[in-house]
Amino acid sequence: MKDIDVLIEALPYIKKFHDKKILIKYGGHAMVDDEAKSSTARDTVLLKYVGMQPLIVHGGGPEISRSMNKLGKEPKFIQGLRVTDEETMEIIEMVLVGKISNEIVSELIQHDGQAISLSGKDSSLIFAHKKEAKKIDEEIVDLGLVGEVDCVNTDLLEMFLENDYIPVISPVGIAKDGTSLNLNADTVAGEVASAVGAEKLIILTDVPGVLRNPDDPDSLIQKIRVSEIPQLIEDGVISGGMIPKIETCVNAIENGVKSCHIIDGRKKHSLLLEVFTTDGIGTMIYK
Repeated sequence: MKDIDVLIEALPYIKKFHDKKILIKYGGHAMVDDEAKSSTARDTVLLKYVGMQPLIVHGGGPEISRSMNKLGKEPKFIQGLRVTDEETMEIIEMVLVGKISNEIVSELIQHDGQAISLSGKDSSLIFAHKKEAKKIDEEIVDLGLVGEVDCVNTDLLEMFLENDYIPVISPVGIAKDGTSLNLNADTVAGEVASAVGAEKLIILTDVPGVLRNPDDPDSLIQKIRVSEIPQLIEDGVISGGMIPKIETCVNAIENGVKSCHIIDGRKKHSLLLEVFTTDGIGTMIYK
């Protein structure tokens, strides 16, 4: 009976989100643990089969760093952003486009989903410009080939969605002169979600969501209005690496995305629990 109750609870959400675009940002545990990778891919395909239009943007920072170390190149970060010279950019493309993206596509196909791997360079999917050098602690810092998104080619994505494909997007952009640029995956997820008019942006992480007390996993804040965020940042409730994720969510909502969700990808079927149940499992940000 319990399984039937779950299905009944899911029905209004299946109806509500039918034919709606759902942008899922793959990250953390969902990308490194084999069982979690398979489970997340299966759940994504299920969303497709019940009538939604999922799109995926993925990161890959730890894998890039591991590959750099193997090749004898030391990763360097400034304020959380990877310093990217030409050699590092080659490694980034090799890992994101050549390895991770294809692995995600393979997982989706194993669960009978049609999927296609896309770099931001493909058909100028993501135009970007190089991030300007800025002053940090009295020193001018140039991050190299790190970019900021200018625009997203939605025509390409719509073409694939209309033909029942799940686009899997690597966060690599292209500048006007053809240069490859390293982009922040969370930012790309927010920009793509806004550009395609996604109903939801779901960010898979390795934390339960926004916690009122970082040491207490039971202090999850389930819903946050955009207007409440400045105070939560000032109070230190939202801090560190959660700030850029929250900023991505705010920008997406201000650009038309209905709601954003930060959820724990370590939990089995976290994607389905967030979309199809009343309580969800993570933190929802909304207007």
